Amino acid sequence: MTDRTTYVTHAGVRRRGWTDTMVRDLLGTPDVQGRDPRRWSLTPLRLYLLARVETVERTPEFADTSASPARSAAAVAYAGRRRAAVLAAIRAEPIEVPRLPGPELERRAVRHRKLLGAHGAGDGPPVAGALVRWQVGYLRHALSRYEALLDGLYGETGRGEAERLLRRRLYEAIAAAYPPLAQECRRRIAVER
Repeated sequence: MTDRTTYVTHAGVRRRGWTDTMVRDLLGTPDVQGRDPRRWSLTPLRLYLLARVETVERTPEFADTSASPARSAAAVAYAGRRRAAVLAAIRAEPIEVPRLPGPELERRAVRHRKLLGAHGAGDGPPVAGALVRWQVGYLRHALSRYEALLDGLYGETGRGEAERLLRRRLYEAIAAAYPPLAQECRRRIAVER
């Protein structure tokens, strides 16, 4: 027996064998949609009632759609084209890092850290190296508008690769604009691989 309040994410529905076209045609509008309050991502949160997903999976329309090799090949081809287009857009997009004087960047980074409610952002001087991490974190947050380039990539359709490419480009742009922060940017690129 399934709990009627259990939801499945769009990626979860895809792991069950659905394509984006099948979700659009057979499930339609998500039962819950909006922004995930636990993440900073601009990617919309889409949830479907598990009971509704399971009901549709028992219909003849679902069986016909999921068994069609032509649809599967077309869906794979479309996903590949979409992935390639998004990766090309990320590579081509010029990234403009805000240029701030050193003291102003430090002030904003500390304030940003305090707004996040993070430990160690008190009134005393930051621990050695912490200020550099905070500055890179602040600048990365200031560049979060570029995450809109990822719109249209859902589930496993190259989204992970596109996110890694975008993060790498953002950190490279920060390092180019602020050479003293380059080592921290390289460290973050290496950690996120």
